[in-house]
Amino acid sequence: MLRYIIPTTSLLQQIGLGGGEESMSNLMLIIRLRGSAGSPWFIEETLRNLRLSRVFNAMLYPDTNPLKGMLIKVQPYVTWGEPSDEVLSMLLSKLKPKGKTIEEALKSVGVENTSNLKQAIVEGKIKLHELDDTFSLPLRLHPPRGGFKGSVKRPFKDEGEFGYRGQKINELVKRMI
Repeated sequence: MLRYIIPTTSLLQQIGLGGGEESMSNLMLIIRLRGSAGSPWFIEETLRNLRLSRVFNAMLYPDTNPLKGMLIKVQPYVTWGEPSDEVLSMLLSKLKPKGKTIEEALKSVGVENTSNLKQAIVEGKIKLHELDDTFSLPLRLHPPRGGFKGSVKRPFKDEGEFGYRGQKINELVKRMI
C-alpha cells in the first residue's frame, strides 16, 4: 500500500528543495528515468502534466513551488537539477521546430538565434514549456553512455539515480546527448 507523505521542511531540505540555500539558477531540468509499469494513476497524471510521457524525456521549467510539489510526488521516477550554461546550449541545439526551419521558428518566438533564446530562457522572458506550438517538446534524450552509475530504484543521495542531484545533472545530460 502506498502512503502519501506530506512534505515537511526537513523532508524538503533532505531532497534539496527547501531550506536556507537558494539555487543559483532559476531553471530546473527534469529527466524521466523509469517507465510506467506498476505506477499509480496519480504518478502517471503528474508525469503527463510535466510532459514526461516517456523514459529519457527531458523538460526545462522555472523553479517554482508548484513544480517542487510535483517533483516530490514523482521523485522515484525522475531526476532533476540545475543545468549549466553549456548543457543548456546543448539541449537547445536539440530543439526541433514544427513544420518550419529553425530560423523561422526562432523568429516566431522573437529571438534571432539559439544563444539569444538561451539568454531569454535564463532571464525568464521565455518559458520553454510554453512553446509547444513552435517546437516539438519534450526534449528526447538517449540512454546514458556507459549506463547508469547506480540503481534507478535508489535515490541519488544513496548512490542511486532518481531524485534531486543539483549540478551533477550536467554530467548525466552530457552522457545522454
